[in-house]
Amino acid sequence: MAFYEHTIVGKQDLSEKEVESLISKYSKIIDKSGKILKTEKWGLLNLANKIKKNKKGIFVHFKMESEGKVVREIEKLLSIDANVIRYLTVKYNKLDLENEYFGVKK
Repeated sequence: MAFYEHTIVGKQDLSEKEVESLISKYSKIIDKSGKILKTEKWGLLNLANKIKKNKKGIFVHFKMESEGKVVREIEKLLSIDANVIRYLTVKYNKLDLENEYFGVKK
């Protein structure tokens, strides 16, 4: 198993309940054959450029240990999810679980 950081950018008009539903949905997929080490909800942030007519996005960041097939499954589902405008997955040899880059703990 490898370490990954996975960031999801949701539409700016999502309610708190919809954001929690999004986190729950993808957490369950990760937990099938991996584990979430940390979840950070960064909140509503400005985007550098408009993405699908959105000037802002709701950012959610996962730090996880999982297999590559789980990452491919998540990315496949995210590509068709109407509430998600962008996502990014980065593979690491070792994760930094100490630092909070946006000062948000969850």
